[in-house]
Amino acid sequence: MTNKLKPTDPYAAAGVNIEAGYTFVDSIKKSVNATHDKRVLGGIGGFAGLFQLGSKYKNPVLVGCTDGVGTKVALSQANNKTDSIGQDLVAMCVNDMVTCGAEPLFFLDYFAASKLVPKSHAQIVKSIAKACKLSNCALLGGETAEMPGHYVGNNYDLAGFSVGVVEKAKLIDGKKIKAGQVLLAIESSGPHSNGYSLIRSIVKKKKPPQSIVNALLKPTHLYPTAIKELTSKIDVKGMAHITGGGLTENIPRILKNGLVAKIDLTAWKFPKIFQWLQDSGKISQIDMLRIFNCGVGMVCVLDTKDVEKAQKILKKNNFKSFAIGSIKKSKSVSQIEYS
Repeated sequence: MTNKLKPTDPYAAAGVNIEAGYTFVDSIKKSVNATHDKRVLGGIGGFAGLFQLGSKYKNPVLVGCTDGVGTKVALSQANNKTDSIGQDLVAMCVNDMVTCGAEPLFFLDYFAASKLVPKSHAQIVKSIAKACKLSNCALLGGETAEMPGHYVGNNYDLAGFSVGVVEKAKLIDGKKIKAGQVLLAIESSGPHSNGYSLIRSIVKKKKPPQSIVNALLKPTHLYPTAIKELTSKIDVKGMAHITGGGLTENIPRILKNGLVAKIDLTAWKFPKIFQWLQDSGKISQIDMLRIFNCGVGMVCVLDTKDVEKAQKILKKNNFKSFAIGSIKKSKSVSQIEYS
């Protein structure tokens, strides 16, 4: 029997283009599938992503992280540069994850827009896939939603979710941090994905040259590969991913009571983009340190004897690193001190 029913597509009349959704999925399949290995069962298009953990771990602990890119999305849209925003999304999740010694297993993305534009929006998902590949992480699935009337104009937003695993005996939880150990900083690529509401207000007032905007839109560094090698060769006592709250709030998160991180502000110079933000926004140094990463994307706590070896590993992975201070005993309520 022939189906004589012909769709009139009332959904399109309401502002949702189903055909654009099909085109979008088709255009990202190759990039998504390129992140899969034998641990992924099935491919894109199912109702759920399947990942086989295998027998590598004796006592595995699963680790979950979720994050977004914040208003960096708005700055990237305003400058028609969205081809690397996907790396920001992946990095903000997997960089959190590796601080406990976990390796990323898979990633899921949520992309919601007022109107789906397959060609340009596919570039975002392709950049997510590329970042997953660089992090040895499968892009296992995701959700794309077209929501006219909810998002204004041609706006969109992103969210990411990642799951990783760590052997329980190798979990890094900061419990081995003690006085005398060194704080080794790993460089950031810029503000990463934090502080952009303030950044955008400064940009709006100062109207900087394109070189400054480009520096502000640099994608967040991906640390998993470097950290995996570092933790496999060195007994890292603790790690802090420097995101919103800067050094001031993030380092104390891994310290036990009675310990303080003493930071030497002469140990490094704020990169030019942070100098521009500080000068243009008339921001005090103490506020810079509690808002931005100021050139420090990750901090590792190590024994003094391991610092040189750690720096060689990081250099091999194309990251600059520098000692910025040490752990001290203190009865102070504040667990961070600057000098």
